[in-house]
Amino acid sequence: MPDGLPPPALNDPASMLVGAWHARTRIEGLPDHARPQSRADGYVIQRALVSKSGEQALGWKIAATSVAGQRHIGVSGPLAGRILASRFQSNGTLASLRGNALRVAEAEFGFRISRDLCPSSTEPLMVAEVMAAVGFAFPAIELPDSRYGDFVIAGEAQLIADLACAGTVIKGSETGHVWSRGALANHRVKAYRNGELVAEGNGANALGDPCVALTWLANELITHGSYLAAGDVVITGTCVVPVPVSEGDVVMVDFGTLGHASVTLTD
Repeated sequence: MPDGLPPPALNDPASMLVGAWHARTRIEGLPDHARPQSRADGYVIQRALVSKSGEQALGWKIAATSVAGQRHIGVSGPLAGRILASRFQSNGTLASLRGNALRVAEAEFGFRISRDLCPSSTEPLMVAEVMAAVGFAFPAIELPDSRYGDFVIAGEAQLIADLACAGTVIKGSETGHVWSRGALANHRVKAYRNGELVAEGNGANALGDPCVALTWLANELITHGSYLAAGDVVITGTCVVPVPVSEGDVVMVDFGTLGHASVTLTD
């Protein structure tokens, strides 16, 4: 390479993020000349990251579904990110915390989409329409992560580019459910660490209602040239205060009638 020319990755933000993702390392941020300047720019880089990762994208996550969470990372609203196959695990498995920058566990409502939610008009999708496309619900744990050294100051465009702090997702068993907004908003959720109850919450902590959060995602994706597709899984944001975790911890989330999910954390 001639002197004075930057390495190719420095001109390719998606490749920089893919490298950090695979190595479980962090970068200080994307170079100024390659940094996304808007949410739309962030989603463009996110799509490129998924393509360059060589992995199957299994669905979506929603980050920053509470006002407190949005203020903490300085964003204007929720963020959508892809879930990659290598970090999607079944219930009761082991999950590595190696390189994880956040080191917390979150209890989240999960949904599996049963039919495509493509735009049929210029009007936004409504909650009833979106929930009619849900086949199953499931309890989930997310171990969010960031490829940035200080994700709190990265800004929403860079965070979106980085899969919206996607990490490892542990999926509980799927179950059918009567989709009542009030029922999910008020549905109690408990989180246990090493057998001790450490956090409690309800569905209202995810954008007021997991059904509303899922509808936000469906419309956000359409706005940015994508859509929820049949077979996609979605986790809709934490229902409890994120639980600090370390290697060796066993985390279990209890969603009552919707079941539970658990994971043992390793290095």
